[in-house]
Amino acid sequence: MQNLYVPGGPEDRLMQVVRDQLHQQRIAPLASAMPRDKRIRKVVEALLSDPADNRGFEDWSRFAGASQRTLARLFQSETGMTFRAWRQQLRLQRALEMLTEGQAVTSVALDLGYDSPSAFIAMFRRALGASPTRYLPQTEN
Repeated sequence: MQNLYVPGGPEDRLMQVVRDQLHQQRIAPLASAMPRDKRIRKVVEALLSDPADNRGFEDWSRFAGASQRTLARLFQSETGMTFRAWRQQLRLQRALEMLTEGQAVTSVALDLGYDSPSAFIAMFRRALGASPTRYLPQTEN
């Protein structure tokens, strides 16, 4: 898609400010306090250590020692998100860190457990409204 404004002009500078503001607002922070319940905390700690862990929810519930229903309820009550949303948010946050460090999109995608770079890019675009290279144009990916 071609810019509808002159690079370096007033509209371009305004769009950069808008992009900067959106970048700051679009991602809910995960840095909130650790969940209190030991079952959900066990899952959260495992995923913080390895966001690429692709175990299904049934496997995570066994890992936590809770039924799927209980674990789902705990995620919602203690994080304000579903498990799926929380894991995606974690991966998105980690992806932004990795991309701003200059890592390639392909490397980030595979390191975070996506089956392909295109699957990662599609998730990124759905979540943030732009591909990683458009969202973080200063990175060389």
